[in-house]
Parts: sequence; C-alpha cells; structure tokens
Amino acid sequence: MAMIDIQVPDIGDFDAVTVIELLVKPGDTVKAEQSLITVESDKASMEIPSSHAGVVKELRVQIGDQVKQGSVVLALEVEGAAAAAAPTPAAPSATDSGAASAQPATVSGTNQPQTTAQQALAAPVPGAATYTGAVDMDCDVLVLGGGPGGYSAAFRAADLGLKVVIVERYATLGGVCLNVGCIPSKALLHVAAVVDEVKHLEVAGVKFGAPEISIDTLRGHKEKVIGKLTGGLAAMAKMRKVTTVRGYGAFVGAHHVEVEETTGTGQDKTGSKKVIAFKHAIIAAGSQAVRLPFMPDDPRVVDSTGALALQGVPKRMLILGGGIIGLEMGTVYSTLGARLDVVEMMDGLMQGADRDLVKIWQKMNAKRFDNIMLKTKTVGARALPEGIEVTFAPAEEGGTAPAPQVYDLVLQAVGRTPNGKKIAADKAGVAVTDRGFINVDIQMRTNVPHIFAIGDIVGQPMLAHKAVHEAHVAAEVIAGQLQGNQELAAAAFNARVIPSVAYTDPEVAWVGLTEDQAKAQGIKVKKGLFPWNASGRAIANGRDEGVTKLLFDDSPEAHGHGKILGGGMVGTHAGDMIGEIALAIEMGADAVDIGKTIHPHPTLGESIGMAAEVAHGSCTDVPPARK
Repeated sequence: MAMIDIQVPDIGDFDAVTVIELLVKPGDTVKAEQSLITVESDKASMEIPSSHAGVVKELRVQIGDQVKQGSVVLALEVEGAAAAAAPTPAAPSATDSGAASAQPATVSGTNQPQTTAQQALAAPVPGAATYTGAVDMDCDVLVLGGGPGGYSAAFRAADLGLKVVIVERYATLGGVCLNVGCIPSKALLHVAAVVDEVKHLEVAGVKFGAPEISIDTLRGHKEKVIGKLTGGLAAMAKMRKVTTVRGYGAFVGAHHVEVEETTGTGQDKTGSKKVIAFKHAIIAAGSQAVRLPFMPDDPRVVDSTGALALQGVPKRMLILGGGIIGLEMGTVYSTLGARLDVVEMMDGLMQGADRDLVKIWQKMNAKRFDNIMLKTKTVGARALPEGIEVTFAPAEEGGTAPAPQVYDLVLQAVGRTPNGKKIAADKAGVAVTDRGFINVDIQMRTNVPHIFAIGDIVGQPMLAHKAVHEAHVAAEVIAGQLQGNQELAAAAFNARVIPSVAYTDPEVAWVGLTEDQAKAQGIKVKKGLFPWNASGRAIANGRDEGVTKLLFDDSPEAHGHGKILGGGMVGTHAGDMIGEIALAIEMGADAVDIGKTIHPHPTLGESIGMAAEVAHGSCTDVPPARK
C-alpha cells in the first residue's frame, strides 16, 4: 500500500474557490473519479473528484477553506501499482471532432475558457432507454430550453435549412435571462444609474429635488422591456418557422423527448403531454439559483428572481454572497432607499475581477453598505414577525463574526446550479455529473454523438454571451453533418477569452488574465494603467473615478512588449468597452498595435489606447515614468 495526496485539478480562471461540502470522511473507500468535495465560486458550484481509487486516511480541508489548483484535499491509501498508474485529474486533451466522448476537449489560447465542471470530473455513462410509444411531432433538431443559448441554436439551425422544434417552460422565449434575469435587472439598473447620476450634477450647479418613485410604475417599466424583447423573439421564431412547444421537457429515449405542457403566466402544468422525435438534440436547459437549506421559506427571503419582482423596498437588506448578481441587485435596492449588508465567505467581493478594479468600485460604493462581512458565512436564519434573523460565523478558524442581525429582506445570491439532473438525460444515454453538469467536446457534443449541450449546463462561465456562441457551433455542426457540408461540420468553440461585466455603478468589466492570475501562473507581465482622472471625457462627465488596466506578456522571450493577456476597467460604460480588449486578445495584439490604433477624442474608449501607451512608455497624457 502507498499513501498519496489528492490535489485540486485545474479549475480554470479561478485563483481560489471555497469548500462548501465534504462528500467523504476518513475510512471511506472511494473509486477513481468519485467526487470528494464540493466547491463554490461566485457563479457556480462544482465537485472535485479523486484521481485514484483507495481508502481515505485523512481530510486536509474543511468547510469554508479556500482551495486552488494544487491544494491537497485528502490523503489516500492506494495500491502501490495504482499510485503510479492511475491518471491525474488534469484538464483533458482535445478529442477528434467527430468522435463521441464523455470527456470534453480543451480550448487553446490565452486564459482558456474551459468549463470548470468539465475540467473537474468525468460523469458515469448511463445506458439509453428505448421509446416505442406514439409520437406527436418530429424534427431535425430539438432544442431543450429557450434562453439566449437555446433560441440562438434554434434560429441558427433554422437559418441553415433544418426543421426545428424548441421546448420552453416559460410563456415566452428568452429563458431566465430575458424573463427573470439579465434583461429585467439591467432595466432596473439603468433607472438606478440615472437616479444616481442626477446627484452628480449638483457640483455642476444643477440640482433636482428628491426623486418620487412609484414601485408599481417601475415594475411596469421592467415588464414592458421584457415584453418588447420576448415579443420580438416570438416574431423571429415565426419568421423562421421554428415550432415552439411550451412545457417541461425530459428525455424518454435517445431520440425522443416528452413534454409536460404548461400554461398561464407561470409554469403551471396542464396535464397534457407531447412526445417529439428528433434526429439531433441540443440541451440548453440552463441553471437555477442555489437555495441554502437552512433559510426559512418566507417571502422575505428571495433569490434573484424574487428580488426582480420588486414587491417593495426594504429598510434593511442582506445580500448573501458578494458576487455580481447580488451586488447588481443591491445597487438597485440601495438607490431605491435600502441600506445594505453583504456577507461573503471569501476575502473580497466580486471574486474573479482584478483586485485593483474592485478596490475602486468598493470605495465608490462604501456609502451603500452598513456592513461588508468578509471571511464570514451564514449558518442559520429564522423568520420573526419583525424580520429575518440571520446568524453568522467566521469562515476561517480563529476569525470573528458579528452577532445575529434582523433584516427586512434577504437576497440569496450564492451561485447557480445546473439543471442537468432535471431532464432525464440518462434515458438518452447522456452522461451527467453528480452536480448536474454535462461534459462536452469543443463542438459542444456530449458523449452521445447526436446530442449536444450548451450554456450554463456545460459549466463555467455561466454567461449568456458564451451560450450564444456555443449555440451557433452546435447548430452548425449538426447542419454540416445532415447536409454533408464539411465546413459547417468542422465548427468548434475555440474562443480564447470570455469577458465578464458587473453592471453596477460604476461598472466593472474584465477579460483574460488578471494580475493575480498571471502571478499565480508565474507569468511575467507589463502593466499599462491609465487613470480616468487624466481623461478629458471622464472629467467632463464628472465621473473620473475610473481606471483602465491592460496586461501584456513581459516574459524574456517576448522581448518586453508581448501580446496582450488581459485587461479590465472600472467606470461608467465599462461593459460597453470591454469588447475591444477581448478583440485585442483574440487578434494577438501588442501594446504598439493598440496604442497606435487611433481612438476618437474625447471618449472613454480612448483610455484603452492610452493604457497601451503607458505600457509601451509613449503616453503623453500622464506624468513621465520615473527612471
């Protein structure tokens, strides 16, 4: 027998994640690829598998610990031969694009946007069921889920000449994003930003009275925005002759899905069912908000969907989780009059973003918060007549935590979990991980060759713009196979980077490597940082708190001015500008390329060119560098 340490494998873009569940204990016998612990980032949770089979001798982590690639999870006693022969849980290598595989292919390039669930573990492959019953309709492509990924896949497949059916539980297309997520939150955030912006004008001699806010009218405005977008999607589906079937879809065989039809403005089941036969399927079933098991079932405890319902404005609000979703909703409620507390298990808010950017955001938003409780976890809650009483504990041994507090509203924003376990994927032979993720290759193909998966359900990052690009790949590969078009059949998802944006005030946007990530990976970088207090447009706008930061490869072989590896910005309209940095990374631009690209003046966007000039040493809009 031999003793080995089981380590955390490559977990993609995350420097550290928090252990939220221990799945084994000393003395347990585990198999290779069996899940050992559950970890959580600000966007999702995932399970870390064992690279070997053996007996757990000692756990080296506990709930609340932060771990990263290489962290030791436990000591495992294994057979001597197994210790040398068993594979390690590293990111898998690319498979042949036409082959069925339960292991995903990797993506080449800077800051690889591989899904963390895929990197972390392989799922057992079930045997497919055989369906022999009646069929109500058939199609070339069935798309399960009508969110941004789902409808994009359906529309692209239809544009390529395929017969398409899309299954969606909501009354309208758009999924969580358009109905109860991205779009309604941005509608409210825009209103909040305008209200806050008015206050900035006082220093310019323009003073408005206190705003009079009608919650009912504001809620109606949000619904009008949703209706305009979802109505447009319905019209485009009709133009493309895409058939929409409303209801909950679940596989009953490798080529059949049964739909429990829904009705009304909610998701009430009618009792009717339809069976759809398909040649190919694209799973775009998304994710749902994580709900902490100890939180009471009370209308004063909400997830993001409940927060967007905007039933009223609390005096005191607690945000569970310091990630993007919670901070965005906190921005809205704060502007409407709520005082905020936020509790976060890790050592900083908005994990994943560059710390320099977050520091500026936090300084600007300090006035919104009564308490920012870092390295703190929520361990209990109870409903009282006067509010929700929440109990806290330190996330690290030896830490401190505040006394129990009472809140008018508690927002659970601790991540999202995929819906892979809710669609009976096993009956189609599709492998699903213990956590509900579905592994795919670079063509978005699951282990079943004619079934594809996209979006949140395939893992990190859980972002609509990633899902849309994955959707186009899946639709094109299917069309290419059915039509014998080799160019389409060779489509692959090979994005180098995927941008992220927090639509707070100010906005925070980033893409590629952060400075901390580069340091952790041993990559030497040259930094170009341009402060917006040197930007004519930002000063004229009265919003010069921002900064633009670019990172370039400065390894010896790059001769001092290598390709851009990452960048970000904090400030108004940061999300509208981050695409230029993403494009620069995709194109392999260096500081000279970006700096010599003429940007219009005066704009906020020219700060990108100036940040590149700072890195190059040629910027004349900031004091000269010390020599």
